[in-house]
Amino acid sequence: MWLFLGKRLFAIVPILLGLSILVFAMMALIPGDPATAILGSYATPENVARLNEQLGLDRPLPQQYLIWAGNLLQGDLGRSYALNRPVAHEVFERFGATLILAGSALLLCAFFGLLAGVVAAVRQFRWTDRIVTLVVLVGISTPSFWLGLLMIMLFAVHLQWLPASGMYAAYGGGDLPDLLRHLAMPAVTLAVVATGVIARLTRTAMLEVLRQDYIRTARAKGVPERRVIYRHAFKAALVTVIPVLGIQAGFVIGGAVYIETVFQWPGIGRMLVNAISTRDLLLVQGGVLVVAVSYVLFNLAADILQALLDPRLR
Repeated sequence: MWLFLGKRLFAIVPILLGLSILVFAMMALIPGDPATAILGSYATPENVARLNEQLGLDRPLPQQYLIWAGNLLQGDLGRSYALNRPVAHEVFERFGATLILAGSALLLCAFFGLLAGVVAAVRQFRWTDRIVTLVVLVGISTPSFWLGLLMIMLFAVHLQWLPASGMYAAYGGGDLPDLLRHLAMPAVTLAVVATGVIARLTRTAMLEVLRQDYIRTARAKGVPERRVIYRHAFKAALVTVIPVLGIQAGFVIGGAVYIETVFQWPGIGRMLVNAISTRDLLLVQGGVLVVAVSYVLFNLAADILQALLDPRLR
């Protein structure tokens, strides 16, 4: 197991290097001049040239990348132009809120996706299977931001059951019940598409396992059906589903950009939208890099969990 883990960790190194190059190149290709955006009405040619020199933006791109990567290895993501504070402080303060939202959505989609997939497979071709398939199809086809707006109109505006935006109430909030009330709509909105994907794959994996000879043998020996399904079939199907859970974790974190904007959630997605509008390149680079690294780490955790369940992979 340790050898397997070491190989996976070693394989992450070139991935992270490629991610850093890709993130830097994407920011360099964005049209416009950061110095002009920062100076605004004071953006005379002399002031722009002076600020570019101060920020190091007048140097060749390879040299800029090497300086940025060297600082990155020391834990320094640079300093935000617009906020005038270290990028690392701003990113990790916001990333905590994103983890709360994405983690809640991931728990929801994992639980309901696995449950719906198992139920649909066990009840294949029955009305339960047809209803689950229809709901999953609608969920996958629904744009998340549009679903979020509909939920705001229904639950916040008309029914007034839940708050429309924010993470805590402006006055008199701050406790766990207040957080859960604000978290309900964005977490459900973010989880809908991922739940549909997991449910469809779980159904397919379960149907394949239920056709195996050892499942027929267990049933022939008189093993209770519940034990056959949840102890034998589900455990085998879970090995196939776990890598998709890692992929969906990355999808959930990436999709948080839209959901945080719709619900005004103070996470890293909303921070990236504001940073792009102000051309704060270092803040955008730091935020995108943290999200990308999180995606890689989620997939690493999925690989490790899959290896624990299936000794053949080790």
